Amino acid sequence: MEKHSVYPPWAALFDWDGVIVDSLKQHEKSWSLLAAELGKEIDQDFMEKTFGMKNEKIISEYLGWAQNLDEINRLAKRKEELYKKIVTEEGLHLVKGIKDFLFSLKEKNIPMAICSSTTKTNISFVLQQLGLSSYFGQFVCAEDVKESKPSPMPYLLTAQKLRYPPSHCVVFEDAPVGVESAIAAGMHVVALTTTRPKKSLERADIVVDGWEELSIEKIEALVDHNSLSYHS
Repeated sequence: MEKHSVYPPWAALFDWDGVIVDSLKQHEKSWSLLAAELGKEIDQDFMEKTFGMKNEKIISEYLGWAQNLDEINRLAKRKEELYKKIVTEEGLHLVKGIKDFLFSLKEKNIPMAICSSTTKTNISFVLQQLGLSSYFGQFVCAEDVKESKPSPMPYLLTAQKLRYPPSHCVVFEDAPVGVESAIAAGMHVVALTTTRPKKSLERADIVVDGWEELSIEKIEALVDHNSLSYHS
């Protein structure tokens, strides 16, 4: 006889920058420092257009700084080195209200995962600094997928790791490319206006200005309330 286990009815999938950590300024500064090292310039609206994309895609497709794979990877790695140095020197803060929200989910045993274009090394580094390592069971980061957001692949892989169908996953995002990725993956989306104007996030199911505006009950209204049974 097959054994069945009952899981909580939905899983929470979080983007990282702008959703859990307030890191926009640190990323912007690290890109500016990299540009200065290369004798390049970046546009004033650079962060608005690229925040949430993988470094490699930004360097090769948006900025056009390199096309050789080794050089693209070198610049992407250097950018992360600069970012980590800035965070070590200046610190990094959580997005207001996120810790209480994570605690509420943990109390209800809702599985949580991070799906981000940031490298796993940097995410682990910051999670340890902020004392949040115990909240997240799975990670999908820049090095785990070939196709970055807005491709659905990052979120589909995250759902697979959690063993949840996309229809029972709720994604928390702050960037249009992330919202599009989650929609393409067949997931529910809650968007925060921490780094983008509300108008650019309007395809999400729910758009809020901060974590304080959200309740678990409001999120569960998006999801089928029937319990999920899995074969184990």
